[in-house]
Amino acid sequence: MTVAYVGIGSNLDDPRAQVLTAFTELDTLPHTRVVKKSSLYRTAPMGHRDQPDFINAVAQLETGLPAVRLLAELQAVEARHGRQRSFPNAPRTLDLDILLFGTATMRSAALTVPHPRMHERAFVLKPLLEIAPELPLRKQLVSCKDQKVERID
Repeated sequence: MTVAYVGIGSNLDDPRAQVLTAFTELDTLPHTRVVKKSSLYRTAPMGHRDQPDFINAVAQLETGLPAVRLLAELQAVEARHGRQRSFPNAPRTLDLDILLFGTATMRSAALTVPHPRMHERAFVLKPLLEIAPELPLRKQLVSCKDQKVERID
């Protein structure tokens, strides 16, 4: 089994409910179980700013799936939630990103692990460090101190 961390975000169609439902759906993936769930966080959008705030969280999984198969399963969950990829940083019903996959480092057209921009995003680092405080990411969080991230649950 591999410990993987998945970032969860939504800003359309009742984002809070989307994120909570995603936690449940992640627990039903083949050979996978949710071990820990972070609190929910409200976050201002990055990139394309003319859109609603996001609700973000992180789940810690134990999975027997290879990383690329886990990604395919996550994308299937996103599709069931009506995820559309109209342009980068567009509003979305559900976004599921593999942040870390064990100690693996990989880079392909489909998947880069660790997530290439997680160290720049307080909305990823705060919930990730909430459930995995042993990860060496505190310095990266300090560099994101100007990003507004509000814990709501």
